[in-house]
Amino acid sequence: QVHMVESGGGLVQAGGSLKLSCATSGPMTSVYVKGWFRQAPGKEREFVAAISWDGGRTSYADSVKGRFTISRDNAKDAVHLQMNSLEPEDTATYYCAGSQFTNIRTHTTDFDYWGQGTQVTVSS
Repeated sequence: QVHMVESGGGLVQAGGSLKLSCATSGPMTSVYVKGWFRQAPGKEREFVAAISWDGGRTSYADSVKGRFTISRDNAKDAVHLQMNSLEPEDTATYYCAGSQFTNIRTHTTDFDYWGQGTQVTVSS
């Protein structure tokens, strides 16, 4: 059974930074493609970033490119999202996800496992 647990959310002022982490446990999860998605109230869940199993390839939504960085530590089976220059529009619940596909994926339907989410609130 796969478990994914996010941490690191909170309240921050615009322009500030937060680092989200996701601890994963389960069979073979260290080789899954990992991703971060977010969902704001009244909106659909949207792709934020994804990283290949070996960390060699990454993909970002245009809205966060240049501000957010995804990374992973397979020894600890963890994935992180460093968020800089945060904007009020980044306010959402952030979810980590795992995909058994071998190539990077960006659609929610391509991810098999999800965490419970962590709230990020950016004040103006």
